[in-house]
Amino acid sequence: MNLKDAKILLTGGSSGLGKAMAEVLTAAGAKVLITGRDAEKVAKVAQEIGCLGLAFDVADYDVLASKAAESVQQLGGIDVLINNAGIGEFPALGEIKLEHFERVFSINVFGLTLLTQEILPHFKKQGSGNIINIASTAALKGFARGSIYSASKFALRALTQCWQAELRPLNIRVLQVNPSEVPTAFNNTDREEKPTEAHKLTPTEIAHSIKSVLEMDDRGMIPELSVWATNPWAAQ
Repeated sequence: MNLKDAKILLTGGSSGLGKAMAEVLTAAGAKVLITGRDAEKVAKVAQEIGCLGLAFDVADYDVLASKAAESVQQLGGIDVLINNAGIGEFPALGEIKLEHFERVFSINVFGLTLLTQEILPHFKKQGSGNIINIASTAALKGFARGSIYSASKFALRALTQCWQAELRPLNIRVLQVNPSEVPTAFNNTDREEKPTEAHKLTPTEIAHSIKSVLEMDDRGMIPELSVWATNPWAAQ
């Protein structure tokens, strides 16, 4: 697709990978609307980038219909939904509580699905659309203390594959991107960005990968893209 004037709704766009995607896609000429839970931060980042912003929590299911409609109205339509909002909790087996599952799945799986359902009628009506689910290499392989987070990303991978089967006949592309470890504010309680590390991927590199996936002609699609650091152990 041609990204110039493409209308993109990007959840979790006020920091980290989401912010990098907003910067890269806006620079490519797309009209981007970012979301996030912190209204002040969303407004500040949107102004910095030159995109639109709307504050809401993907886990607040009761507002998703109205916020989806407001997003589409502000954008003047919608061509791409990027499901990037996500959280992680990492208790070891023996320390896991139901609340861990509820908090992580409320955003990474349940809210993501319900928001996508609100956007889907617009894609069906226009006979085209793109859904990009930002997962993780944790969707491919588990790791110690990853029971909650990895399970949510395995679930997202299943959703992605099911939606591909349902929506390809409607000319709606569903893509999943699996970044390996990227230094961001993800899982930081103070939400401060982590410093970049020379041997690890940067958010901007992942953002350019996503831009390339979107720019493929609409006749083709990349169902899943995993992006790994070449040597993440270099500094160890």
